[in-house]
Amino acid sequence: MPKSPDHLRLASYNLHKCRGMTGPHAPERNLRVIAELGADVIALQEVDFRFGARPEALPRALIEKTTGMVPAPFLGTGENSLGWHGQTILLRPELRGKAEIRRLPLPGIEPRGALVLRLPGITVVAVHLGLMRSSRRAQLSRIIAQARRIGHDRMALTGDFNEWHDSRGLEALEALRVVTPGPSWPAPFPRLRYDRFAVSRSIEVLDCGVLDNEMARAASDHLPVWADLAVDAHEEVPRGYHPARITSRIPGEDGVAGAE
Repeated sequence: MPKSPDHLRLASYNLHKCRGMTGPHAPERNLRVIAELGADVIALQEVDFRFGARPEALPRALIEKTTGMVPAPFLGTGENSLGWHGQTILLRPELRGKAEIRRLPLPGIEPRGALVLRLPGITVVAVHLGLMRSSRRAQLSRIIAQARRIGHDRMALTGDFNEWHDSRGLEALEALRVVTPGPSWPAPFPRLRYDRFAVSRSIEVLDCGVLDNEMARAASDHLPVWADLAVDAHEEVPRGYHPARITSRIPGEDGVAGAE
C-alpha cells in the first residue's frame, strides 16, 4: 500500500530480550524483523534485560542504521535502559519532531506502565499488560479513565495484552474496536492471540496482519503484529495538553515527556 500523509502503519513486537525462544542473545535478528515491518511507529516490549541495572537488550546504537527508525525520547528505567518497564517506541525520524510522549504508571501486582505517544491526528498508547487477569483489567480501566487527560479522541492501544481470550478481561475496551490480527505466540507454532490493537471507532483500520516468516519465528517468542490506520495527519494537537520538557537518556538529544 503506498504511503500517504493520512496512512500510518502501527506495529507491536515483544522482543523477548532478543533471545528468541531459547537464546542466544542475537538482536540483529530482531532489528531485521523490525525493518521488514515497514512501520511508521512500533511499540516494543522486553527491550531491556530483567535484572540488575536492566541494561538494554536491543542496542540503541544499531537501531537507526538497521531499521531507519529512532527511539522516542523519554526517561528509561535506568541509566543504561532503553525502555521503561521494558517498553520503548520507535518511529520514523521525520515524526520525532512532532511527537510528545509521557509515561503512565499502571496498577497491578507487578510493576507496569504504559507509554503515551502523541502525534498529529492520533495518540498511541503502548502497553505490556500484567500476567494476571485482575491486573490486566485494572490496567486497561486506568488507561480508559485517563483517556481524556491523555488528550486525543482518536486513540490506538497496542502491545502485548497477555490475554488469550477474545473478550474476557477486555471489558474496559468496550468503547473501542479491538483488532486481533491473528495468533502471535509462541512464535515457532503460533496459537494464542496475545498481541492486539484497540482503536477509537473514529479510526479506520485499512489492513492488519501478523509478520510470520522464518526469521520472525527465530528472533523472539512473539511474532510482530501490524495495522494500517487512516489518520488525519494535519490535525492540530488539542489544547490543554502541556507535557513537561525533560532530558532524554538518548545521548546528545532532548525530548518531551509528561509528569507521571
